[in-house]
Amino acid sequence: ARQASAYLLGHTTVTLWMGYAAQELAVLSEVVADFETRHPAIKVDLVGGIDDERIIETLRTGDGPNIISSFESGNFGPYASAGGLVDLGPYLDRDQIDDTIFTDATRSYTRYGDRRWALPMLADAYGLYYNRDLLASAGLSGPPRTMSELTDYAKRLTTHRADGSLLVVGFNPLFGFYENTVSQFGHQFGARWFGPTGESSVADDPAWAAMLRWQKELLDWYGLENLRAFGREVGEEFSTGNAFEKGRLALSLDGEWRVGFIAANGSPVNFGTAPLPVADGRPELYGSGPINGTIIGIPSGAGQVDEAWQLIKYLTTDDAALVKLANGLRNIPSTKSALRSPDLVRDPASAVFLDIFAHPKSGASPLTSIGTAYEAVMATFAERWQAGEVSDLVGGLRDVDREINILLRRPMAADGTPADELAIRWRGSPAGSPELRAAFLS
Repeated sequence: ARQASAYLLGHTTVTLWMGYAAQELAVLSEVVADFETRHPAIKVDLVGGIDDERIIETLRTGDGPNIISSFESGNFGPYASAGGLVDLGPYLDRDQIDDTIFTDATRSYTRYGDRRWALPMLADAYGLYYNRDLLASAGLSGPPRTMSELTDYAKRLTTHRADGSLLVVGFNPLFGFYENTVSQFGHQFGARWFGPTGESSVADDPAWAAMLRWQKELLDWYGLENLRAFGREVGEEFSTGNAFEKGRLALSLDGEWRVGFIAANGSPVNFGTAPLPVADGRPELYGSGPINGTIIGIPSGAGQVDEAWQLIKYLTTDDAALVKLANGLRNIPSTKSALRSPDLVRDPASAVFLDIFAHPKSGASPLTSIGTAYEAVMATFAERWQAGEVSDLVGGLRDVDREINILLRRPMAADGTPADELAIRWRGSPAGSPELRAAFLS
């Protein structure tokens, strides 16, 4: 009925599903309104708060919006390879848009084979937030640059209550806390996922074992249950009670968007930003970091493809739109020209993330035919590792390789569920249920 009504009024309505909510959705709404002013024949039904599980379900059923967008490009590998998303390459060619306008990193995670399955709409870089006042009180003049320094800082910045519970945590190494993932930590050690033949190689790369040993040593200093209790006590990552914003976390791994959240939440924290510390033997990695990005694409068979393309083109290639989004969301523009725009906000806190994004050693997780299922396997192993359930680290990593390689050879579970969807469901359970594990390996 809505589509028919729009047609009678001379309009075509396209529906856009986004993950943004609250103040971030309001920023996007303003840019979408600008688009509607420029394209009066197209109206946009903007729906926020949509997670990847819901998007993947609609890609499987074919019953969903005209446009989908996600913060996690890696989840869509199977659909990119199987034609579940419209190839946008011909549209770029038709409108004479050279995809080299996008940064190299964002081009890599929006292409699969010879298909341009999505376009980048902003990007994310991860760095270190530090509480200047807490560092000064501990006699520390600047942020740590190496993992050994991070360990030292974490201990010196941690304070306890009289009952022994954690009042302020210097750095929380717990996997699953806020943005802490094996991929984020692994990058800082130079760890690689796959070997030259495309098979999982985490056991053969000593960087993974080094990262896990570093993480477990610091975690054991705190005590696993103490950190879990701290996590239950402080606010959720995207709430106004965020531990860093409340002064209860001295050092935090986070994305560039935290700058915007600190301002929007009215947090009084006196903070600085810096690149993440790196393994002591890998100084060339300092200044780099893991990167990710928001992607946007059209599900196959969605309808109104030409109108959907007009909106996608505006949100991904119009520098004024990208800069307005980047400034409002405190994200990173995904075109080279928008990165050079004089209108782009470059305050000291944000400039650090622009530099991280541009660093030649920065990179995103590999896009594979099984999406991010390989990360889910490693995350489950990391949960067992930090819980003290793994006695043979290298042997455990070889099991991780075996499980990932099984998935690579058989990207569908026995019931037909794509491995990337299982990965999303698996991440919802910290240790992974036996039923999901069986589905992965069946």
